[in-house]
Amino acid sequence: MGQDIFWQTIGSGPRPALAIHCTLGASGLWKPALEPLGDQITATAFDQPNHGQSGGWDATGAEPGAFQKLVTQIAASFIDRPVDLLGHSFGASVALRIAAAAPEAIRTLTLVEPVLFAALPESDPEWQALRAKQDHLEEMIAAGDLERAARAFMNDWGAGQPWETIPEHHRARFIQQMPMVGNISSANFEDPGQIAREGGMEAIDAPVMIVHGDRSPPTMPLVCNAIAARLQDVGTACIPGAGHMIPATHPAQLTDLIAMNLERA
Repeated sequence: MGQDIFWQTIGSGPRPALAIHCTLGASGLWKPALEPLGDQITATAFDQPNHGQSGGWDATGAEPGAFQKLVTQIAASFIDRPVDLLGHSFGASVALRIAAAAPEAIRTLTLVEPVLFAALPESDPEWQALRAKQDHLEEMIAAGDLERAARAFMNDWGAGQPWETIPEHHRARFIQQMPMVGNISSANFEDPGQIAREGGMEAIDAPVMIVHGDRSPPTMPLVCNAIAARLQDVGTACIPGAGHMIPATHPAQLTDLIAMNLERA
């Protein structure tokens, strides 16, 4: 793959785990939720390309969904026996792609705010509203209006922090990452990995926990419920007061939910 990837381990327990972070995040976001489980799991968390301490990735000329495919390949390279697989946001879509492709590799699956919008019918009003926002985001990126695109993206999918209060170096990086975000976001709708294909998610027989917040974008509970309806062994949870960035804002509640899922396998 030719990628310079930073990764770290969290915990020292007997069960191998793999945690995949969100778009514009980094592996360290998982620490508050996973460190309390360190006697049960040894979790590997990596920085995706163009995130954290990993090397860059150029979206120029990349086919839609190329970044999702790349991150899926990187994540799969860390799996050599059945793992407790965790993902947040885009990372949850990647985790679901792995689980649907190789269900035998998964011991448990925890999905936090999975952004697989392809799980919803295109006739759904919330899907249509979100698609319109996506079209606008892609137009801003194509026009080179990257700061406005970054503001809009963080307003919808950030931790609720006003743009002006985000440190300047973080804002600069978010702006630089917008072409990559466009590639990622298109995959959430167009599903080039065929995650939502008939029979794909249904093949997952590991225990699954799907988590969302009650202050998340209104599409999220719909996506979570649509995915849950197709799984064999699934629990769902809504964290009161939480928005999209649950690992950062509500790690203790997430720890408890992950622990519950671990107990099921």
